[in-house]
Amino acid sequence: MVVNQRRFEGSLPLAQMPRLMELLADGEGDCRYTVDFYRDPLKIDVMHIRLQTVFHLVCQRTLERFAHPVEIDQRLGLISDEAQEASLPEGMEAVLIEGNGEVSPLQLIEDELLLAVPLVPINPDASGLDPKWSGDEAVEEEKPNPFAALAALKDHT
Repeated sequence: MVVNQRRFEGSLPLAQMPRLMELLADGEGDCRYTVDFYRDPLKIDVMHIRLQTVFHLVCQRTLERFAHPVEIDQRLGLISDEAQEASLPEGMEAVLIEGNGEVSPLQLIEDELLLAVPLVPINPDASGLDPKWSGDEAVEEEKPNPFAALAALKDHT
């Protein structure tokens, strides 16, 4: 694919990505993708992935479903051994190609989407809520210092 400078474009249902589905509120929607394979001027085999989708997540602050737009533009350097990783330009991620030299664009697309899922999904429109603990906070009573009695005895002597 790299030698022929192939390009793939299309749309994938999010529901076809089982690892991603575990993190989403539902499987609604599609992911638009463009994947280009080419060899750059430094003779590095590159897979350039561009993705656009909308994740439906559950806000951890309000527990309501919300839409989280995602756009990814990532260049992946296709390497055959780990020693080649050091030669990749800054900003290019390495993908180790083992065995027969084939790569699964679908799996790499799902990997990139997994990396785009927020660790703690919070709806930006829920910013009006107080992010601090809103439950009944225990009011801490002023307790007398246990050493105050000793200090009083010391002052009397």
